[in-house]
Amino acid sequence: MTQILCIAGSLRSGSYNVRLLEAAQALVAGAGHQPVPMDGDTLRALPLMDQDLEAREGLPDAAKRIKRAFAGADGVLMACPEYNGSITPLLKNVIDWTSRPDDDHPASACFGGKPMALIGASPGGLGGLRGLRHVREILGNLGALVVPAQLAVARAGDAFPGDGSAVLGDERQQQALAAVVDNLLHWVRAARGAA
Repeated sequence: MTQILCIAGSLRSGSYNVRLLEAAQALVAGAGHQPVPMDGDTLRALPLMDQDLEAREGLPDAAKRIKRAFAGADGVLMACPEYNGSITPLLKNVIDWTSRPDDDHPASACFGGKPMALIGASPGGLGGLRGLRHVREILGNLGALVVPAQLAVARAGDAFPGDGSAVLGDERQQQALAAVVDNLLHWVRAARGAA
């Protein structure tokens, strides 16, 4: 079964991006594939990227777990909050540690040609669009295949129903989210066919 690693770039309780990712995960599962959420405890345990620490102790255990998850996934879905017009420190730290060389899971196994899709939500009017551009550039530099479709949900405080369900309240936004998931799954199938 196709496995899609799902990562939110925020650990905040009630995060709009976590809710958006949950809605996307429901679509992945509904399409007959397995969403693999990256757990918050692993993300919290990841120290700041520090090459002195790496030289002294090797890759931290949390970094090894994250690298295994990236390497084992057929595709990656990232919900990317925008902090001050750019990528969050949490998400940048995850990407930086995952790109570090390692005998078991080299960076090419984690990023090289791997289909990745980006979504984001923000209380502002652009929906985190400026941050999504930065994440796309970083992943592209690492050789990931960042799929064309993406979704930026503006005014995220009003985007989700009050009942806590894993959908977007606006049908057009829900359809746009489904299109991103479909695009990711299309590129996962294409990548598998090329392998």
